[in-house]
Amino acid sequence: MDIRCRKTRCVYNDRFTCKAKGIMVNNRILCSTFEKSEGKAEVDSTKHLFEEPPQYAPQRDSKTCHIGCSAKCQFNHDGKCVSNGITVNAIKEKPYCISFLER
Repeated sequence: MDIRCRKTRCVYNDRFTCKAKGIMVNNRILCSTFEKSEGKAEVDSTKHLFEEPPQYAPQRDSKTCHIGCSAKCQFNHDGKCVSNGITVNAIKEKPYCISFLER
């Protein structure tokens, strides 16, 4: 599963790949697993991916990461995200799931 995260100040972010054991997207479409890290934020090189490709950490096996969801989303099936990948963005400093599709 492709789990990408642009929240560069999250303790679980490893080169734009989420390394949390589980992820929860709440009913406001926010990643509630987000934990702000201390120190300097990594530069978000994904903003310029057409100029220079970002260095991503390897993808994760979907069997090793449970993605819970309470949003009214097409990919939410009984509280579990069934998308083949998600991306969490840093819109207005909040960790929004931008893979969200309203049902």
